[in-house]
Amino acid sequence: MAGEELPVVSFGSLMTEGTTLARRGQHDKALGCFNDALKLRAGDKHCLITRSKCFLKLGDTENSLKDAEASLQIDNTFSEGLYQKAETLYTMGDFEFALVFYHRGRRLRPDLQKFQLGINKAEEAIINCIGNPSSVKLEGKEELCFVSRQAELQSKKASQKQQNKPKDQKDQKQTKKKSPKTEQQLLGQLYADKAYLEKLLKDEDLMQSSTRQGMKVMDLVLSGISYLNQRRDFWQQQKPIYARVYERKLLRQRWARGRKEKPADIARAIAKDMEDIELSLARGSAEESCRKAERLLKKIQAWSEDEVPNKNELIGNLHSCIGNAQLALGQMEAALRSHKMDLDCARQHFLTEAMSRALDNIGHVYARTGKFQQAINTWEEKIPLTLSSLERAWLFHEIGWCYLELDKAEVAQEYGQMSLESADEEGDVEWQLHATVLVAQAQVKLKDYRSAILNFEKALEKAKLVPSEAAQNGIIAALDNVSKSFIAELNKGHKDEMASSREDRLFSSENTKTTTENGEEKEKRS
Repeated sequence: MAGEELPVVSFGSLMTEGTTLARRGQHDKALGCFNDALKLRAGDKHCLITRSKCFLKLGDTENSLKDAEASLQIDNTFSEGLYQKAETLYTMGDFEFALVFYHRGRRLRPDLQKFQLGINKAEEAIINCIGNPSSVKLEGKEELCFVSRQAELQSKKASQKQQNKPKDQKDQKQTKKKSPKTEQQLLGQLYADKAYLEKLLKDEDLMQSSTRQGMKVMDLVLSGISYLNQRRDFWQQQKPIYARVYERKLLRQRWARGRKEKPADIARAIAKDMEDIELSLARGSAEESCRKAERLLKKIQAWSEDEVPNKNELIGNLHSCIGNAQLALGQMEAALRSHKMDLDCARQHFLTEAMSRALDNIGHVYARTGKFQQAINTWEEKIPLTLSSLERAWLFHEIGWCYLELDKAEVAQEYGQMSLESADEEGDVEWQLHATVLVAQAQVKLKDYRSAILNFEKALEKAKLVPSEAAQNGIIAALDNVSKSFIAELNKGHKDEMASSREDRLFSSENTKTTTENGEEKEKRS
């Protein structure tokens, strides 16, 4: 026993064991494996994300968010980190900020369907929170089914409180309310619902009636108004993104009074406006985002560098925001001009990160408009500016895809191999999948069916690890087509070989016959 060596516990084995336990639903045990793995390799972003998922499954949203943010501090372009942070924020009920990170992830990885699904569910959650008046239809006085369940559950308590209070005190409470304009800004679309409920209170006959369930209409209406007042007070306290119109108006008034503000105050105001611009685009309001960015750009251009130390960087960033909004609106030429202005600004002031961003966006515009060679030239210029293996994996894949669209399959295969090497270096399974598929597609065009089949099979294994059912179905269909082409080529080769063999035999028999006839003629002559 003393001579036996203890098994060496490696980072990879702990990750594998933890992943297996998590898939079985044993998240508490999996958490222990990931904790041990991080002791061996502190700060590994993939391990942080898997541990974040475990925390989220166990309901520990605080630690889940910490791990997701830690992975993004290591690599702010890490798509899994962006997705996990968005998922955690969504679970915590911060739907607006979750929506922002879903959109950031989709811009970085438009090929991943999960980001679009996240956007859809976050937008739906926001609508459910602030209400949608178009979905409310009142058909009769006796059917007030629009009142929420919470209002129905609280109605008995509300009725008891109303009975205990004097009538004049009740009326005084109803008349004490905030400015309609302020309430409208805080409640948003729910303001119309509150106004309707207050209007119903004036109908005395209706207030004396009851629903089919035996509940008084007046109690329901009052509890509904009480609920909306509570939401109003809550939103005023929290000041969510969609309720900051009044605050932004005050900021604009401060800017109009002059430039006497401190640089720190200006920086905070700009940061808030930049956040608003990004959120508008994330919500699909590209026109509003573009308009706000253009307005802020004019203000920043009018300020001095003493007031805004990073003025040049902000100007380039705003050109990029305008270009992204124009791209979302389908204004390709305008988007290209805006991103080129971002690139010129970055080159003029030696802003390497901004230059990389601008080249990335310009390449996207070219690719979207079918100008694949221009996209290739732009993205190849970006290669020396890449900062991570994951960024190179994505970039090589996009360049290879453009070459494939131009029917330059050999070059596409080379870039696919480079993308795969970068993905292997990063350890990113999804980009290993995309790169392997690209290599296989190039091999199909080169009619190297045997190699294409092998790579599609490897890609299928990667798709199972992701896991992605859509990718698996697509690869299986591609495998089927390639296999048919390979069999057809084999059959054609076999037929050609048989025909060639038949011709050789005929030629050989004719030669033999000719030789025999020549011999017989010689014998006759002799």
